[in-house]
Amino acid sequence: MSPVRLLIVLIAAVSAIGLAVVLQRALGGKPAAPVAVAAPAAPGKPMTQVLVAKRDLPIGTRLVAADVAWQAWPSDALSGAFITNGAAPAAPDGKVEAAKAAVTGAADQMIGGDPAKIVEGAIVRDPILTGEPITNRKIVRGGEGGYLSVVLTPGKRAMAVPVTSETAAGGFILPGDRVDVLVTHEAQFNATGDSGSANGRVVQAETVLQNIRVLALDQSTSADKDAKSIVAATATLEVGPTEAEALTRAKAGGPVTLALRAYTDLGGPSGLAQKAAVADSTIRINRGGQTSNVSVRP
Repeated sequence: MSPVRLLIVLIAAVSAIGLAVVLQRALGGKPAAPVAVAAPAAPGKPMTQVLVAKRDLPIGTRLVAADVAWQAWPSDALSGAFITNGAAPAAPDGKVEAAKAAVTGAADQMIGGDPAKIVEGAIVRDPILTGEPITNRKIVRGGEGGYLSVVLTPGKRAMAVPVTSETAAGGFILPGDRVDVLVTHEAQFNATGDSGSANGRVVQAETVLQNIRVLALDQSTSADKDAKSIVAATATLEVGPTEAEALTRAKAGGPVTLALRAYTDLGGPSGLAQKAAVADSTIRINRGGQTSNVSVRP
């Protein structure tokens, strides 16, 4: 190839390369500016649902679902005494899982989704303030130690009396019902009539206490669901100090019978029964056409 042709080929090649560079810049434009990407937001503090009081709960309050609610609580501040729903969020550093494991591993921890089931039958043992987490130390349930002392009305006492199905309204008396307490005993009488005088004994029944609350039957402080009767050997009654003395005397004097009161009598007078008759009374007995006066002494 002649030097002239070789020079023409080189010039054409350089021109083609230059043209390609120009066209690339013309078609592509300026290099695109980098797109700003938002940095991922810092994760919020992990929270766990804790059961708390919705209102101030004094001692003796029987808890219902409306008294408690789930509230978000910092997972790293959980206590083993808190009642949680068992759902702690996961965390990359594992701190939340460690906190959850510590809580759910507690011996007295209860886990559940429905607050009504968690507090069913529970009574407040120590005052709980609004927003305060519910702990097992501050509540007590039937069958647990200290339950009956929490159920008692301030100033009242719990006393047990022996009963049977016959002396407890056929077993239809249940915990929470109201009853009258009757005692049966013998009384001496003196009769004077046309045929002379006679001595003897007569059986008397006396209402000792009225409208008394039944705390428990045997060791049951509440009836089973749908239960209509309980046949028990003992009934525990709620009485005041004076009523306790009267009940003790009644138990020593003879068999004690419980008479079931109507539910509508709940707000009626409660305590010692008002005796309708005086201690010494005289009755008239007509027998075989002869009338006798009988003086009855309890």
